[in-house]
Amino acid sequence: MVTDPIADYLTRVRNAVMANHRVVEVPKSKIKVEMTKILHEKGYITNYKVEDAPIPGMIKIALKYHPVTKISAINSLIRISKPGLRKYVDSDHLPKVLNGLGIAILSTSQGVMTDKEARVKKIGGEVLCFIS
Repeated sequence: MVTDPIADYLTRVRNAVMANHRVVEVPKSKIKVEMTKILHEKGYITNYKVEDAPIPGMIKIALKYHPVTKISAINSLIRISKPGLRKYVDSDHLPKVLNGLGIAILSTSQGVMTDKEARVKKIGGEVLCFIS
């Protein structure tokens, strides 16, 4: 049993990037699917596929690398809000990752979104992670 599924998701992706794997599989949940959609939309991963066949289900994530230098599009994945210490921000104090070069993923009342989308909608929420 995993006590922090989002940290497990980030760790699996981080380890796969460090090992230069092309595909990583993570157990499926609604929030992980939404986070994966954001990673795909922002260009951090090539593609993803949600499989519902077994009972827990899996998400297959195709990681993105530079074709010549083989450097990953994902440099760092940092978990911010943890089960022991939740980090909430309002719309006036939304974080910027690397002065706008990275993204922060937030869980808001209107769903999971990036810090830029939350800034436009002027809503705050729980800061799940920073990705650059």
